[in-house]
Amino acid sequence: MKPGYSIRARLLLGAALVLLAFLAAAGFAVQRAHADSVRDAHFGRLQGTVYLLLARAEIDDAGGLQMPQEFAEPRLSLPGSGLYAAIFNVRRNEEWISSSSVGETPPFRRSQEVGQWSYGALEQGTRRFLSATYAVNWAGPAGATPLVLSVLEDRTAFDREIATFTRTLWLWLGGAALLLLVAQTMLLHWGLLPLKRVAAEIRRVEGGDQDAIEGLYPTELSGLTDNLNTLIQQERVRQTRYKEALSFLAHSLKTPLAVLRNTLGEPQQLPSVVAQQVNRMDDIVQHQLGRAAASGSARFTRPVPVAPVLERIREALGKVYADKGVDIRVDLAPGLAWRIAEADLFEMMGNLMDNAAKWARSRVVVRAWREGPALRLRIDDDGAGFSDTESILRLHVRLDERVPGHGVGLAVVNDLVASYEGTMKLERADIGGGRVDIALPGR
Repeated sequence: MKPGYSIRARLLLGAALVLLAFLAAAGFAVQRAHADSVRDAHFGRLQGTVYLLLARAEIDDAGGLQMPQEFAEPRLSLPGSGLYAAIFNVRRNEEWISSSSVGETPPFRRSQEVGQWSYGALEQGTRRFLSATYAVNWAGPAGATPLVLSVLEDRTAFDREIATFTRTLWLWLGGAALLLLVAQTMLLHWGLLPLKRVAAEIRRVEGGDQDAIEGLYPTELSGLTDNLNTLIQQERVRQTRYKEALSFLAHSLKTPLAVLRNTLGEPQQLPSVVAQQVNRMDDIVQHQLGRAAASGSARFTRPVPVAPVLERIREALGKVYADKGVDIRVDLAPGLAWRIAEADLFEMMGNLMDNAAKWARSRVVVRAWREGPALRLRIDDDGAGFSDTESILRLHVRLDERVPGHGVGLAVVNDLVASYEGTMKLERADIGGGRVDIALPGR
């Protein structure tokens, strides 16, 4: 048989995929949150610079913009510092630019709705900036003067901070993923050890080194090991039954064959002896075949409805014994079902009900019911009853040679009941004849 897939490989692959997907989603979420946080922080600083400019701006009597030479933010006074500011006087079409912009032409915005903030990213060639723009109507001696304040910051520091955090984040997440996968592998190895032990025990059972699975296993596997032991035991019982049946059959047929061989020299007695010994051999074969074919304790058999089986047997016997006028009554709950091979139930109840109908004067009563965990079967007749309840269960013993039959029915039933670990008793029935009482234990 071709080897199947590996549970360990499937679990490791599944765990790795789930882990990587989770870490990737978490990493991207953290990276995005950090980038947004850093961006908001930079925009917050740009907004603070705009407020700083507003605080130092003055409008003279002619409506011109007056700005100081120095600011609390030193980068505004340092050329090439990366922080640039401009104020555009819309009425006079004049623009003030910070000292940090000397020698450069940053892409300042010169239009904006009054009272509104504008944030974004601007590009100039290969350079990129973060931008904050605000427009205000400045009240001065010459009336309201519209001003547009624009502050730019080089994105180099921003990009460097984002790149550093991203590199650190994915480095640590990758290391964590590797450690978690190693831990998952070790946990899976530890968790799957019971399965490995079960497989090893099964190989030893197959090799004949032990009789059953003997180890103690987790509750998730105990049901499996118990059922495997049941299957092993059933198979051994079945093989033993086959061997015994063949051995008994070979041994039992020796005597009839010897009788036939000796009778070959007596032609006058040959017909009667042949008929007698053929019947005897037929009894032996039926009995041994019944023993060999018994399914035995069937834990894995589907529950068989009992009522339909008994009704079919009753209808068949009603036709067979129609001339005798035997009343066969079946009394049981319609929904009664039991875990037993249907063929075994037919063989068991067919033999018992047929035997009861043979011996009954006019009435046979069949009952089936649950009694605790067991199934009880009882067959009563109003015939002569059993005078010997022990020898009749052995092969070839009949109490009345006038009754047709081979004398193997009760012996076969006794073997069937024993194969299901049940008990069978022969007693006196309440209606005057014989009673067969069977109890089959539940699983």
